[in-house]
Amino acid sequence: MISVRVIDSHTEGEPTRLVVEGGPALGNGSMAERLDQLKSTYDHFRSAVVNEPRGSEAVVGALLCDPVDPSAAAGVIYFNNVGFLGMCGHGTIGLVATLLFMNKIGPGEHRIETPVGDVSATLAEDGSVSIHNVQSYRLYTEVSVEVPGFGTVVGDVAYGGNWFFLVGESHVALTSANLEELTHYSKAIKRALVANGITGKDGAEIDHIEIFGSPERVDAHSKNFVLCPGGAYDRSPCGTGLSAKLACLAADGKLAEGEEWRQESIIGTLFSGSYRWDGVAIRPTITGRAYVTAATSLLFDDNDPLRHGIQL
Repeated sequence: MISVRVIDSHTEGEPTRLVVEGGPALGNGSMAERLDQLKSTYDHFRSAVVNEPRGSEAVVGALLCDPVDPSAAAGVIYFNNVGFLGMCGHGTIGLVATLLFMNKIGPGEHRIETPVGDVSATLAEDGSVSIHNVQSYRLYTEVSVEVPGFGTVVGDVAYGGNWFFLVGESHVALTSANLEELTHYSKAIKRALVANGITGKDGAEIDHIEIFGSPERVDAHSKNFVLCPGGAYDRSPCGTGLSAKLACLAADGKLAEGEEWRQESIIGTLFSGSYRWDGVAIRPTITGRAYVTAATSLLFDDNDPLRHGIQL
């Protein structure tokens, strides 16, 4: 019997499961190098932690790592039900809240090493967390794609730590009552992008679809629905997705440097964001709150045929 200690949290509704003890030994290389090793050798561990019967398609996993630079607060590798993520905004907010719960950090600014570069996070006295994300930018604007069953869909291709196709006008109304229809619509867009060879930089897969509409909250500028790589929708407003959105707003001159943008999620939770220019790209800051929901151990029985998770 193998035991793995985890701490669960949610960031504005989106769950994160942080592995704090019992994960695979990945050496002392960079987070990118450790991610490569996790992919090639321990993908069954990823599946076991986040897939059923222990997890669900909505859970984002995070492996807590010793940082390369001891002055950093932590290193982290993010993963989900189908693979790995370069960066995760809600997950980093959850990580910071969990490090506070573990008495490893206090209020102030902390540096986190990720596979796509270092990010810094500011933990406020009130418990909110601001993530200062990696460089974000828009690659293509007003890309048209024919989506079977829906006609022409127009969107921007942008990077916020992950690759996004951002659609400003939806063929499906953005309400929580339409979650099934929005998921179907977003999956159809994703298939159309693949079929038409539309990618991010250097052929990178656009693995997130983000659809915008008018907010329901009076304190929000916009509402979104985000389809994640594994087919689940993001319960939070999506940190890397908001970073990509800010890059588009900045490129269009619709949001000034330092000005706040408040993004509502499909379930009604909120992130706020702003940016500063960093050359031709931006550096977004995303603020939200996370709450620890469980501290437990996952057990792996050698006799359990589903010990590595249900992989469909």
